[in-house]
Amino acid sequence: MLCEELMERLRPITEEEHQILHGNEIDRKRYTSSRDFTIDSRRLLEKGKLMDIRTHTRFVHFPRHRHNYVEAIYMCSGTTTHILGSTAPGQTVVLEEGDLLFLNQHSVHEILPASENDVAVNFLMLPEFFDEAFSMIEKDSVIGRFLVSTLCQDENEGEYLHFCLAGFLPVQNLIENMIWAQLFHQDNRGKLNQYTMGVLMLQLMGLSDRLEGDTPDQYENKLVLTALRYIETHYREATLTELSGILNQPDYAVSRLLKAATGQTFKELLQQKRLQKAMALLLQTKLSVSDVIAAVGYDNTSYFYRIFRQHTGVSPKEYRCDLKENQI
Repeated sequence: MLCEELMERLRPITEEEHQILHGNEIDRKRYTSSRDFTIDSRRLLEKGKLMDIRTHTRFVHFPRHRHNYVEAIYMCSGTTTHILGSTAPGQTVVLEEGDLLFLNQHSVHEILPASENDVAVNFLMLPEFFDEAFSMIEKDSVIGRFLVSTLCQDENEGEYLHFCLAGFLPVQNLIENMIWAQLFHQDNRGKLNQYTMGVLMLQLMGLSDRLEGDTPDQYENKLVLTALRYIETHYREATLTELSGILNQPDYAVSRLLKAATGQTFKELLQQKRLQKAMALLLQTKLSVSDVIAAVGYDNTSYFYRIFRQHTGVSPKEYRCDLKENQI
């Protein structure tokens, strides 16, 4: 649960909820002017804002809707039941305390009535809000790019990511910091929360084991995240055969899954990671080029030189010298 000071701000019954308790339904005019109940960010976000938060509306069935922004729902206490998908019966997702649900901006979503003690915070985020997160992780890992693209790309209709994070304090603290910044109008909260989201994505990159869901999309997302994490951590000796064994999938299925999710094959992803690591070692250490080649998992020196030049346009030695000269 969040700290008590935050919970005291989040628990009270809102003006909208008072109206609902007096027998009123959801007032759609609060959320949209469209006939198909697409919640409009312009109704909920001040002009110029990329992100804001609001407590989830309790005591009423929130009808099926879309939204033109990315939504994240963090369960502070109690539970909420969400039904995802445009066709009945939909996928039922129950959020428990500590769970985090990301919804793509085109997801179809409805929520069953929640009680007074079921407190959740909704993060409303325009896709541009993730620009800082993307820049933080772009050079380091394809995992982060996969997470961001899952949420923000137009063609990923219906995508969601459900993380069970109860007891995982690093993530809970980051979410608490974002809520605090918004509730108490902290200076520079917009930029601060953009960077905090980047750190949150970096944390989630290693938590594929906490990704939940029974739908094919969620199962595939979990496989992809596990595969990408394997490449990130075992790049020196990684093989498609070993990865396929870990995922309990045939080689061709893993290759097809990675290509569909990232646009790159296993070989390309592995090569990208090894080259990134080699460039970092050349810049940050005094290891010889031959030692760098061995450290990143290549045993064919001429092959490494060829692909390094193809990637950077220079030899490893020239790359090291050029970068060090530019830093002087």
